[in-house]
Amino acid sequence: MNPKILIVDDLHPVFKEKAMELGYDIDDQPLISRAETLSVISQYTGIAVRTKFRIDQELMDAAPNLRFVARAGAGLDNIDEAYASTKGILLINAPEGNRDAVGEHAIGMLLSLMNNFQKADSEIRMGTWDREGNRGWELKGKTVGIIGYGFMGQSFAKKLSGFEVNVIAYDKYKTGFSDAYAREVSMEEIVRQSDVLSLHIPLTSETRQMVNDEYFFHFKKPFFFINTARGEIVSTASVLKAIANKKILAAGLDVLETEKFPALAQQDWYRDLVASGKILLTPHVGGWTFDSYRKISEVLAQKLEELRLGH
Repeated sequence: MNPKILIVDDLHPVFKEKAMELGYDIDDQPLISRAETLSVISQYTGIAVRTKFRIDQELMDAAPNLRFVARAGAGLDNIDEAYASTKGILLINAPEGNRDAVGEHAIGMLLSLMNNFQKADSEIRMGTWDREGNRGWELKGKTVGIIGYGFMGQSFAKKLSGFEVNVIAYDKYKTGFSDAYAREVSMEEIVRQSDVLSLHIPLTSETRQMVNDEYFFHFKKPFFFINTARGEIVSTASVLKAIANKKILAAGLDVLETEKFPALAQQDWYRDLVASGKILLTPHVGGWTFDSYRKISEVLAQKLEELRLGH
């Protein structure tokens, strides 16, 4: 009897095809609910998920035969990693599949903020032609600070290489990572030199709400702020305060502490967020392109093959 994988989210068919070639039986159920999953998960060796629901202790306890979780994306924050480890459940993810999407999205947000694309477009549509009020900044010669130099941070740095900028990076968990695209520095150098700050770190208990009033206080000059990582890393109220104090010149936020409606509109800071002309918002799509949809599944399939061969 072949091992079985339950796909509970919308994954590109290439993952299913490759898994079947490797000898797995596949139940492709992108519309399945969490309750339905709990009732059948005991039959499966693996589960493949994007963001539909959390793979937590309850689900893992209901799955005595579960050997791996395939996360179609980069972050593992919707999986209880510590509990999975105690159960011997392997976790595979695919940051290689959407790193280019994230890097390009961050570049796009930064260029839009520095050149007032959103404001200028809106004004012209309303009958206002204001050249002086929409004068922008050039990236050339600026210092871009990157926090976290994994797949996403490296992708952003590489895509900046044609802009003739000074790219510096800090990663608490890595050393000796200077390369052709970024120079490893201390956090002290990041706060002293950065004209742009971009986050590329995972959400953990350590990074949750890490970027707050005190964090911004240490920066020595006004800067553009980009977050394409996880919303819960950043205090949105602190971003709004830093914009009001002119510490942050403008912010591009692909992720927020609370996402999706109606919950987002119920947050205390939501009204100020949408009223700000200094914030560019996108709905957590930085890593989600037509291209990454396929690439993520290709990467997952490759890692599934390595897992299969390893056993």
